[in-house]
Amino acid sequence: MPNRLDASHIISTIERLALRIDERFPNAGLGRVATDLAALAREAAAAGARLQRPYWVIRIGVGCIVVLGTALLVLALRGLRVPRGIDSVADMLQTIESGINDAVFLGLAIYFLISLEQRIKRRQALALIHRLRGIAHIVDMHQLTKDPDRVRADRSATASSPRPEMSIEALGRYLDYCSELLSLTSKVAALFSERRSDPVVLAAVNEVEQLATGLSTKIWQKITVLNNARTVSAADAAPQPPALTRRSSAPR
Repeated sequence: MPNRLDASHIISTIERLALRIDERFPNAGLGRVATDLAALAREAAAAGARLQRPYWVIRIGVGCIVVLGTALLVLALRGLRVPRGIDSVADMLQTIESGINDAVFLGLAIYFLISLEQRIKRRQALALIHRLRGIAHIVDMHQLTKDPDRVRADRSATASSPRPEMSIEALGRYLDYCSELLSLTSKVAALFSERRSDPVVLAAVNEVEQLATGLSTKIWQKITVLNNARTVSAADAAPQPPALTRRSSAPR
């Protein structure tokens, strides 16, 4: 449907991005991160389709247990004999209390069993979303030392400072790839919010999206600084027009 995310398109976009990174930065760690994200996206797409289907084994087992427990409770209530006489009021109250406790415990057991399938699916979805959160942090680690200040010729470096190995253009492209990876990570997480109303899963998906947005904002701040530095460098390298000499007004 056009108003829903297509997992196959997301996976193909990630795979194409991994190829672009490997072609421009061979043997770079960021390319391996993109490959891992593509594999995780395929796993998430398969898990999303699997979580949409009902677990019939669990549903049938829960239904049998609920029917059996309800039948046993009904038989127990039918077997009760209400005592007669004023002297047996305490026994009657004790019998009623016991029946109420059994009904409450049965209700809690039924609720636990009915929500069993949802809790199993929730645990599986949260495990994959947690791995996506880790991918976002790994991307942030790759861009952490890619500061625009390191491409300046007059920068002040120490013995432990990372050596500048990229030009302004290459560094800008690298940071752009990091931003794309973060965006695609949030899109993979959004696959779990499709056709699901579990508030816990939706909250986890929102956390990944907010994390990716915040990290991408930092990256685009660096890209803006690089663009400004590129503009200044281009202006300095441009040939200056020859200075105009003022003609002398003295008579020849």
